[in-house]
Amino acid sequence: MSGIKATKYINVNGRAPQTVDGEVAEEALACISVNGQELATFMCSPCDLDKMALGFLYNEGLIQGLADVRQLRVSAQESCVDVWLHDVDVELPRRAIVTAGCGGGVTFDDLSQKHEPIEATAAAAPEQLSALMRQMHLGAELYQQARGVHTAVLADPDQILIQVEDIGRHNCLDKLMGAALQAGMETRGKILLSSGRISSEMINKARRFETPIVCSRTSPTSLSVALADAWNITIVAYLRQDRMRIYTHPARILGD
Repeated sequence: MSGIKATKYINVNGRAPQTVDGEVAEEALACISVNGQELATFMCSPCDLDKMALGFLYNEGLIQGLADVRQLRVSAQESCVDVWLHDVDVELPRRAIVTAGCGGGVTFDDLSQKHEPIEATAAAAPEQLSALMRQMHLGAELYQQARGVHTAVLADPDQILIQVEDIGRHNCLDKLMGAALQAGMETRGKILLSSGRISSEMINKARRFETPIVCSRTSPTSLSVALADAWNITIVAYLRQDRMRIYTHPARILGD
């Protein structure tokens, strides 16, 4: 399976140590070039690179949809994605971007004043969110086989619509957006669930999705909570079985 590498490990569990044939999540370097210029380098799971490239360009505001893309090609070694846009004069960052899943030093003022609150509406009961989180976990094929992999889904209150996996939680959101663009699926007003921590970078990508509800099985950060409050996004964290913590705009989950 792409994204997994075979390995051996010694299992120690109180009995005689045993050598086991197993799997680990594959980590590889991949780059995105736009109009012949290298734009970004990722450490990622080397699968669905076309989706990751499209989603990254959309989430960064460099494209507004598939109509902006003239050609996309993944190299034979699956180590680079070359994207050619119809707009050959699109302004790219002067320096290549190295993604590390961190906020990149952004501040609340940098982001909150730059973007307006989202207007999309959505609502989901606590039991619906719990069911979606269970479905996401069961559908995480790479994680079930090798562990060490994040997953993210786009959903409506009753079902998962798209699911992706990657070693990077932020890569998952780029792949998810790319998959939605390829499928012609509207992300606005949907629910976003992630297995990873909700950082400022994650909530900024969710703002680009225009998903009013963002859920995680783990924690948010102080900056992501502040930004979600300013951008009219509901954060639901520590979502496990019948437990959850709602940090912002709880009416979407609990009603008025």
